[in-house]
Amino acid sequence: MAATVKYDEVEVGTEIPAQSYPVKRLNLVMYAGASGDFNTIHWDEKFAKAVGLPDVIAHGMFTMAQGGRFVTDWVGDPGAVLDYGVRFSGMVPVSYETGNVVEISGVVEQKLEDNKVVVGLTAREAGGQKVLSQAKAVVRLA
Repeated sequence: MAATVKYDEVEVGTEIPAQSYPVKRLNLVMYAGASGDFNTIHWDEKFAKAVGLPDVIAHGMFTMAQGGRFVTDWVGDPGAVLDYGVRFSGMVPVSYETGNVVEISGVVEQKLEDNKVVVGLTAREAGGQKVLSQAKAVVRLA
């Protein structure tokens, strides 16, 4: 777990270093079991391609969860995230051979009262496509 981030140590514009999260087909199977989302496009390559997708794709909520993980790793306290939301703007295709990677970075966009900050996130898959938009978390810092 990261060291606790302190409110007086960040400013608007503080950048949170990018982190990369590998995505393999096994991750999708594990996520399907945990979430109950067994939609065929997330595990059957032949079906996914037949419906016009480039390959099996990661669950949107799996991708969103990686953004949440990024923020909680930065702040050092999962309970510090008070609000978190995204819009899904792209797919994360997951090939059998190579998988994919989701890279997430962040920046402090606002400082609020009560030691809270708004963190804006950028998430892209390895091909460069943005996969989350309007991704923001409100976090209470120490």
